[in-house]
Amino acid sequence: MPRLATMISIVAACGFTVGAALAQDADIGKSLYDDYCAACHGASGAGDGDMANLMTIPAPNLTLLATNNDGEFPMLNVIHIIDGRTGVRAHGGPMPVFGRVFASTEPGPANPYGSVLEVRGRVLSLAMYLESLQK
Repeated sequence: MPRLATMISIVAACGFTVGAALAQDADIGKSLYDDYCAACHGASGAGDGDMANLMTIPAPNLTLLATNNDGEFPMLNVIHIIDGRTGVRAHGGPMPVFGRVFASTEPGPANPYGSVLEVRGRVLSLAMYLESLQK
């Protein structure tokens, strides 16, 4: 019986950890959005940011990504656009490649995997936040 109680405690602790990690991802994604995307795409993602009227190509409404994709959020596409793999153009030139912007400049013992995991985590957090904005 004590073994069962221990297993239940471990499973419950893991569940709380996963919940906390998901909440943290959402907070990180919103923070990244506010810092890097809202100026063009607007605070709500509707494409009406302060810089939108200066762009040569209109900022898309990011709340309609799922609607425009038969109700399915195009997660992989969004990730590729954010990290620069698709070559999406804005401002008359390439959209900022956030894969480079999010990279750590501090490789070393404190960052043994380099910035690859850090970049992927930030891009995924941002994409997950965009998914939460869908109408």
